Amino acid sequence: MASQILPLELIDRCIGSRIWVIMKNDREFTGTLLGFDDFVNMVLEDVTEYETTPQGIKQAKLNQTLLNGNNICMLIPGSSGPDS
Repeated sequence: MASQILPLELIDRCIGSRIWVIMKNDREFTGTLLGFDDFVNMVLEDVTEYETTPQGIKQAKLNQTLLNGNNICMLIPGSSGPDS
């Protein structure tokens, strides 16, 4: 029987590594996960923000950002984002 990993345990194992976060709106973020809380609010560093617009995908670089867990749609551990 395989051991089960709870979702928050999986996120906890990702601290210090790269993660791709897809939001409910037209934004995506990649960065190094510094930490999170019980509501899955996340702090990322060395962040690239991707915003989908009618003109294409806009990128912005950020030192750090705080993401609201209510707006997170999907987490992809170990990924470098849509460019990879």
